[in-house]
Formats: sequence, C-alpha cells, structure tokens
Amino acid sequence: MKKVERINQMLRFINQKQMFTLKDLMNEFQISKRTALRDIASLEEIGTPIFVEYGRYGGYHLLKSMTLPPISFTSHEVFALYFAMQALQSFTSSPFQISFQSINKKFLESVSPKQREQIESFRKRVAFYHTEQAHECVFLEELLLSAVQNTIVNIHYTTPKQTTIRCIQPISIYALKGYWYCQAYDLDKTAYRVFRCDRIKFLEIVQLEPAVDLKDFNIQNAHSLWKATEHAIHFKCTITSTGVEIFKQQQFPSMKLSEENGSLYLIGTYEPTEMNFIIPYLASLGKSIQIIEPPSLKECLKKYYLDLINHL
Repeated sequence: MKKVERINQMLRFINQKQMFTLKDLMNEFQISKRTALRDIASLEEIGTPIFVEYGRYGGYHLLKSMTLPPISFTSHEVFALYFAMQALQSFTSSPFQISFQSINKKFLESVSPKQREQIESFRKRVAFYHTEQAHECVFLEELLLSAVQNTIVNIHYTTPKQTTIRCIQPISIYALKGYWYCQAYDLDKTAYRVFRCDRIKFLEIVQLEPAVDLKDFNIQNAHSLWKATEHAIHFKCTITSTGVEIFKQQQFPSMKLSEENGSLYLIGTYEPTEMNFIIPYLASLGKSIQIIEPPSLKECLKKYYLDLINHL
C-alpha cells in the first residue's frame, strides 16, 4: 500500500477509534514501529489534532473528530467493485429493489475517464455468465427486514401441489442457482426449514415473541439449526471427486461428505415425505455416486431412471 493511501485510511481509522496506540496502527496496517512513528509525524504535519499521553495506559488521543476527505479508490479497488456488481445482473428481484442499471451508471460516472476507459477494455475481454433468476420474489425485502429485526411473519406458501399458511421466523436469505431462499424457523412444525422466496405469495407480520435467539447467529452456521425428525431415514453413498465438486455447488443441511479409510462418502438423512426431492437430487449426481444404503433408496432411484427411459 502506498503511503498516501495508507495515511488516508489511517485518518479514518483514528477518527473512529479516538484513542489508539502504536500497536493498533502496526496491527491494522501491517507496518513496522518505525513506519508507524513516521506516519504519525505525517499526520501531525497535515494538521491532525493528535496528542500523546505517556505511561502504562497511555497512547495517542484525537482532540476532536475531523471532517474527513471523500473516500477515494485505487484502480484495482475500482475494478474489483465493478466486477462484484456484475452479479446483480442475473436477479430480477433483489433486496430493497436494487437496480443494477442505476448503480452501474452512477458508478461509471464517479470514476475517472482513464478508469472508465480501462473498465471498457475489461468488458471486451471478460465475460460473466450467470444463472438467470427464474421467478420474481415479491416479499424479498420484507423477509430480509424480518430476519434483521427478529420478527415473526405469516406467509402463504405455494407449491405445485398446494398452498399452506405457515408461521415462520425468517433467519437469513441467500441466492443460489437462479433462486432466492429464506432460511427460517417454522413455528408450526417447530423445526428449521428453507423456503423458496418466489413461492411466498402473501406475508404479514404477527405480534409473537421470537422462537429462536439469533444474537450470535451467522449465516455461515445457519444449517446447524436444522435437526432431523425421528422418522428421518439415513442414507450412505460412495462418491467420486467429480461428485464432490457437484455436491459443493449445492449443499443441503441434511447431508455431508465423510471420509473413511481413504474413501469418500455422501451421508445424510431424508424424511419419508421428501422422496420427490432426494431421488432427483441423487440422480443429478449421475455415475459419481453409488448407493450403499438403504436398499429401498436404490430401488426408488432405479425406478426413476426406468420412468425416464420409458418417457423417451
């Protein structure tokens, strides 16, 4: 990082902390003690109101908050932000009705002519292929706000077979392969469930106490809330490295990879009512898996393949 850029970031860092030590600067910016001292001297030269307090609990103090200069980005940061924005193109629905075209236009207007020219060159040489969003999600913003504010909602959830009224506590939302999903706690079933957001046709907030404490929740460990029922059926399959790659692209909380004596396995559970899910999913793994147990699952998969053949 160049010194000018580091000083700029350091201004924001100390303005937020108000009190800091040399160690804080060394850790935050990965610099030596000598460099940290030189940077403090540079900050004082440009008029930053800093004073030092000596002693065991001493350090540097900011006399008053500062009016900071506008945030500036390096060329590499500009390109990284531009590439990150491309993901928005594939979603017709996104929280707070974000418009890619609007953001893209404002972004390009804010960069320098040279950076705009470089971005245009990148566009001619880099392609972004996305899975287009299959259906619009009307209540995406409400689901996200409910998850953030820890509220309970009633939803009308429509599947190809029926529409049901569910009382849920939204936990998080995520996008995967052209669909938005809502991870939630189902108060009626007293269990963790995942709902496809485009299938939610009605939503209203209800005045009920949260059923799950989300104080220390992180979306990365959301699947830890899922628990199999007493009726769940355990399954085990051998899986190849190709199958592992496919599995990692779309994982479910009811299954995981396991290694035994140097061999890889896909293990997990499925509910008796989930045959219309588990069979097509295993079929999508093709020859990369081989079912070990239960035998009934192997027979169901055989029947699935035979039905496909007869359909041709």
